[in-house]
Amino acid sequence: MSVTLEMAARGASARKIAEQARRAVTVLNLHFAGVALLALVNLYLIVHMGLSYQQAHSQNDDAVAQQKVLLTTAQLGALPLEGLDTKLMEATGEADTFYKKRLPSAYSQMLTELGELSSKGHVKLSGVQYGQAPVLEGSSGELTQVMMDANLTGDYRSLVTFINALERDRMFFLVNAIALNGAQSGTVNLRLRLTTYLRPKSPDEAKEAVKQQAATVKATTGGAR
Repeated sequence: MSVTLEMAARGASARKIAEQARRAVTVLNLHFAGVALLALVNLYLIVHMGLSYQQAHSQNDDAVAQQKVLLTTAQLGALPLEGLDTKLMEATGEADTFYKKRLPSAYSQMLTELGELSSKGHVKLSGVQYGQAPVLEGSSGELTQVMMDANLTGDYRSLVTFINALERDRMFFLVNAIALNGAQSGTVNLRLRLTTYLRPKSPDEAKEAVKQQAATVKATTGGAR
């Protein structure tokens, strides 16, 4: 009987040890599981932070690249404006030179030039009609457009020579239209339409015009008495 009791005691002790071991393993597993879960959470956070940083860095790179593109575009757009003041001054100087050298300041200059050209070209210029209109009205360098409609008479070669000389003359003339009015015995009649521009007189030209006008009046009246 003592043997039976001893065996029973040993069995109970073994069950107790097994139960304690099972509990220990269960707690250890729970610890391991908790550590593993914590590790997974940390890994997720690290990966998420890395992706967020990479995305932010990529966005920053895109923003910087976009700003560089905008800056380059602005620089390219500003290139035509470089030296604009100098270009304007040069253009103004060229325009002033053109006005002074090639545009008449009075009808008399224009008529004298046309008369000389027709005489040299051996053609007859007649029936000249004029029309005018302001150009850039109200500006400091106001011009007046002068339209002329005239009859030309001469042989074919002389008319061609006259028109070529007119287009190449030092005084600016723009041929707008040429129409044939008729021809007889080798003589050709043309209707010519052309344009030029009158510029304002310079101060020196204005003074000279006043002197000439005074001289004309004096010659007409016979001088002061």
